[in-house]
Amino acid sequence: MALRKFIIERDIPKVGTLEREQLRAAAAKSNDALRQIGPDIQWVESYVADDKTFCVYLAADERVIRKHAEISGFPATKITEIRKMIDPTTEKTG
Repeated sequence: MALRKFIIERDIPKVGTLEREQLRAAAAKSNDALRQIGPDIQWVESYVADDKTFCVYLAADERVIRKHAEISGFPATKITEIRKMIDPTTEKTG
């Protein structure tokens, strides 16, 4: 089954103030949850703002993202499936 791309907004107060070691621990916790779930979900990257993170995941469906949130303890405040992607080169490639 092909994995679909999602953006997950996680409301986490003061996440932007966390130190590197705290972010490492959070990444380890997320990775542990991913291992428990298996191949139906992959973490691509996350962007950390003041009070939330924006995480890019590949997943079979929204259900498996919610399962990851439950196991990891990180909220999945809003889950949005990405349908298409564009970038500056889109103008040239049509």
